[in-house]
Amino acid sequence: MKKVLKVSFEVMFLLTALAVLIVLCVGIYSLTVLKVDLDISAITDNNLTIDVFNSENLLLKENNSFNGVNIKLEYLPEHTKNAFISIEDKDFYKHSGINAKRMVKAFVNNLKNMKIVEGASTITQQLIKNTHLSNEKTFTRKINEISLAVQLEKKMSKNQILENYLNTIYFGNNCYGIENASQYYFSQSAKDLDISQSALLAGIIKSPNYNSPTKQPERSLKRRNLVLSEMLEDKKITKEQYNAEKVKKLDLVLNKTIKNKLNSYSQSAIDEAMDILKMPEKQIAIGEYKIFTYQDMERQTAFENTIKNFEIGNDFALIDIEAKTGNVLAFLGKSDYKILDFKRQPGSIIKPILVYAPAINENIISPATQILDEPLSIDGYTPHNINDNYSGYVSAREALSKSLNIPAVKTATYVGLEKINYYANQLEIDLDSKDKNYALALGGMTYGTNLQTLAGAYTALANGGVYCQPKFVYYITTKDGVVVYKNPQITKQVFRDDTAYLATDILKTCAKTGTAKKLADLPFEVASKTGTVGTKTTNLDAYNVSYTTKDIVGVWFGNMDNKSIDTVGGNMPTMIAKNFLKNIYKTKKPAKFAKPHSVEEIEIDLTEIEENHNVVRANTLTPTRYKTKEVFSRFNLPKENSNAFLINPTILTGKVKNNKAILTFNANNYLDYELYKIINDKTILVKTFSTEKGTIEVFDDIVQNKKVSYYIISKLEGESETSSAKSNIVNLLNTKNNVDTKAKDKWYI
Repeated sequence: MKKVLKVSFEVMFLLTALAVLIVLCVGIYSLTVLKVDLDISAITDNNLTIDVFNSENLLLKENNSFNGVNIKLEYLPEHTKNAFISIEDKDFYKHSGINAKRMVKAFVNNLKNMKIVEGASTITQQLIKNTHLSNEKTFTRKINEISLAVQLEKKMSKNQILENYLNTIYFGNNCYGIENASQYYFSQSAKDLDISQSALLAGIIKSPNYNSPTKQPERSLKRRNLVLSEMLEDKKITKEQYNAEKVKKLDLVLNKTIKNKLNSYSQSAIDEAMDILKMPEKQIAIGEYKIFTYQDMERQTAFENTIKNFEIGNDFALIDIEAKTGNVLAFLGKSDYKILDFKRQPGSIIKPILVYAPAINENIISPATQILDEPLSIDGYTPHNINDNYSGYVSAREALSKSLNIPAVKTATYVGLEKINYYANQLEIDLDSKDKNYALALGGMTYGTNLQTLAGAYTALANGGVYCQPKFVYYITTKDGVVVYKNPQITKQVFRDDTAYLATDILKTCAKTGTAKKLADLPFEVASKTGTVGTKTTNLDAYNVSYTTKDIVGVWFGNMDNKSIDTVGGNMPTMIAKNFLKNIYKTKKPAKFAKPHSVEEIEIDLTEIEENHNVVRANTLTPTRYKTKEVFSRFNLPKENSNAFLINPTILTGKVKNNKAILTFNANNYLDYELYKIINDKTILVKTFSTEKGTIEVFDDIVQNKKVSYYIISKLEGESETSSAKSNIVNLLNTKNNVDTKAKDKWYI
């Protein structure tokens, strides 16, 4: 027993010594190299804005002020205050800004795990971090944080610190401060929060994105219940209250008054800047950073004017990306949620970029490749076409332009899941570890993706195979004009240039005669793909991505709460894309897609496709109506020439019956036939045949006791005599033996 007490005493002594050492280090450091001064106004100032500029360096007119509503601590329920203290800083009213014992415990745990698994920041430290410092995990920042927290405890009372903390912290979805969060998530003042609501909000702040009640409801509830258990442990709620509150559902009543700001161009740029600078929005505002973007006012205005022409009763988002750079030129959305923060199922919009372009790039298919559209089952996965309609053999061009499901899945099996994952990674489309099945070919993903990522992936088709990472932010400066970030414009060659051209050429067909045919009358080249996601009875998401050599336009329709929509990708989303493209190209049309040297146009034999489903070159004898032009990669040209039109002499047979010559031969529909007879040394044309196929039987009157000879000339349609062949000669003689005498004796003849 004495030994145990001795060891315990030694451990406590070491921990205490370590805590004292930390405090001494902080003191020494703060007296010598402290880099940040305490600024009380940074803590108490509510009226903050962030300056965001467009491509012409003009200030965006969108409202970027925030956190303008505070609430006095005395108006908050006790259980609300207790929820935050229990989960964030149990000793808040006991320490002097830092909790040395907690810091040592966190240090030991982090050392044990060889990584940072536990923090030790007090509420005071968090307030300092949120108003004075960046989020970078450095020793310098931590020492500054500790030193300033100690100073703040001398300037403000505990209740003042707690009040400013609750009015400053970030709750996700652009909500700074508990009053804003309560108004957004529950449409009520923070003074009316109940225990469950208070615990939910307290649970968000550790990781607002990960614990978001709108994006991750299950995680949010799990975190809420952890807060409730901590409150129970601290005797801030009773066992009965705990049992009652932990089973409550996530009853959000979202405030719809801030939805436009959530999905504005400027807010999207600010969100991107937060990721770049690794600091929350309020720190960006306090630091007076200036954000310069790629927004094109002409295109942004065109989006706004386009939407005015449509009655849209659901959530939507529109994005315009410059094809050759990835720069986001315009963005507009409407929802109670930040649309670009959410992942949605992409549906058929994924087919060109994860199925057909990879298959072309791997030399597996060409636009002319024949694929059998039929009922299919792969290891229990049974995809279906719309209304279970199947078309038999179709070309890859037709399959993609009409968005047939079975050919897409079959093509995906040719490519393989490993390659599909590779191309998804190259195009920065995040796939979950569970996305290892061929439902991917139809956009079936565990979590999905967002419109910015989808439209960005199409840069690789519009830009000669080169992917350009889509970005809102061009550069960021300090208030003094010092550039702290400039977009490196990440690009990479994902597909060959021939692949990009061939996929684009197919999607031009989609815009002419396929699912996006509402674009057919645009007076310039446009490639397009549509997508619709839903169940057997309702539609949930509808997409259109249309692109020219200059712009990639993405349109999404849906509802974040998964209410049904009454449109499909080929209808209103395509019409919106069309309206927008017409507006921005009123005065100057975009250039055509240039055919690279790696693409060759080849004449192929249609009869071989129809009869044997093979893609072969037409030969010199192939009639015009039995050949068509198709584009191919020079790395994957047809390897065979057609032998269908090599003319062999036709075999003619004949007999005489009842004073008639009966002549028979087999016809090919790509040949013309001329039937001749020779009588009295005179050659006479009996009949001609064109586009006939199969067994042909001809009757010709023949005089008794006269010898008649017959033969056939077969030749290619419209060709010269050199492309012809003469059949065998059939000699016939009509005698009395050829007359059916029994038939003549019948009374009814």
